[in-house]
Amino acid sequence: MPILKDSELDIISHSVEQTQRLGSRLGNLLLPGDVVCLSGDMGAGKTMFAAGIGKGWGAKTPVTSPTYNLVHEHRRDKDKQRLFHLDCYRLETIADADSIGLDDILNGRGPIILEWPEHIESVLPEERVWIELRILEPTRRNFVFNATGKRYEELVKQFREAAFGI
Repeated sequence: MPILKDSELDIISHSVEQTQRLGSRLGNLLLPGDVVCLSGDMGAGKTMFAAGIGKGWGAKTPVTSPTYNLVHEHRRDKDKQRLFHLDCYRLETIADADSIGLDDILNGRGPIILEWPEHIESVLPEERVWIELRILEPTRRNFVFNATGKRYEELVKQFREAAFGI
């Protein structure tokens, strides 16, 4: 696990279960308004990682692919907070992003997970954590975290400590 700089992290998952465990560790750290961008090819593990995030965050219902609904909203028992999971694959324009209420979703009511964020990158906050997922082998995935902004640098640091103890 090379540490490139405090705002970056490069790790490898060896299984779907490990991908979900890593997601769970990240989900446990999320605060309202946090923006987590998951980028990568089809089948790279974005939804499996997002499912782990939802579990760690405490979502009452499992996080699944929002491909056909574009936005899934999850709640948890301990408070009234919401977790938003967006699939931006079908979004092509700023108007498309507006049509799903992106401005309202970004207003800090809960953490946000975006799959295919590169489709609407121009309307996303500059401060965020961007995670690039790459397929290495049938069960191995590479995750490259890149944090922009103090909150996200701290999030990556907390994740590193929670996942690896360093």
